[in-house]
Amino acid sequence: MTRSKPTRWTARDIPDQHGRTAVITGANTGIGFETAKALALRGAAVVLAVRDADKGKRAAEAIALGAPTARVGVQRIDLSSLASVRAAAGELRDTCAQIDMLINNAGVMYTPHRTTSDGYELQFGTNHLGHFALTGLLLDLLPASPASRVITVSSAGHRMGGPIDLDDLDWQRRPYDRTAAYGHSKLANLMFTYELQRRLPAGGPLAVAAHPGGADTTGSRSAMSHSSALTRTAFAAIRPLLLQSPEMGALPVLRAATDPDVRGGEYYGPRGFQQSKGHPKAVRSSPQSYDTALQRRLWTLSEDITGVTFHA
Repeated sequence: MTRSKPTRWTARDIPDQHGRTAVITGANTGIGFETAKALALRGAAVVLAVRDADKGKRAAEAIALGAPTARVGVQRIDLSSLASVRAAAGELRDTCAQIDMLINNAGVMYTPHRTTSDGYELQFGTNHLGHFALTGLLLDLLPASPASRVITVSSAGHRMGGPIDLDDLDWQRRPYDRTAAYGHSKLANLMFTYELQRRLPAGGPLAVAAHPGGADTTGSRSAMSHSSALTRTAFAAIRPLLLQSPEMGALPVLRAATDPDVRGGEYYGPRGFQQSKGHPKAVRSSPQSYDTALQRRLWTLSEDITGVTFHA
């Protein structure tokens, strides 16, 4: 019997979320904010895990305006610092009896060559290592059910930059390429998801990935500020054609997090041309992302760097 999936899945298709708790990184703006707002409107308790607590509080207040009965909390976390990730995980363990949805959404994009407080390339360290550590430190709070989800937000940009070099993640042996570094961090998000799903027990929770397509967010506009004048001009010209609203960009994440028909190890993105716009559906990622040997090598490396061991 085949699954019947709507071709125009929207926020109206989110099942009732009362009694469920979602922790969402980077939820004060953009895709993370729209994800938190939609889940709160359907009854979930949401925790906005953000770097700037003041911005998080303002975002929580904005969500409460539309969902006055929602429970919205704020947790400070800096994903570029493993010490901050550990501290935040400890505080979340104190305040959350269980976590039904851990949504690894936050990220940095196209930054100049910088390092995290632990000395790793900033995009890889923030986008992958921070979320890898956070997931491992919180995984046992997710109930053993397919309704429990670890959602990691990747990007269509995971195809950029050519093959990932796990022997030179800090770009010491090559000229730094901010676009390739971003693409590799998003590729790591996918490889992490697929390997995590293999390690999770039968019966749940599930590990699922998603990407927003071309979303017109503060983050995407900020990323363009690091680009050349020519790139910024070209981006401005094609922006209306390729980008969709943050509300639409959040739909693949929301579907991955709440659709009862989702299966572990799936990847959700827009159904439109080149996955840039449209309603969400299950999509395929790059051939390299499915390399199981590379996934396992990345996993071992990530455990060694972060000092976090998963006990699924």
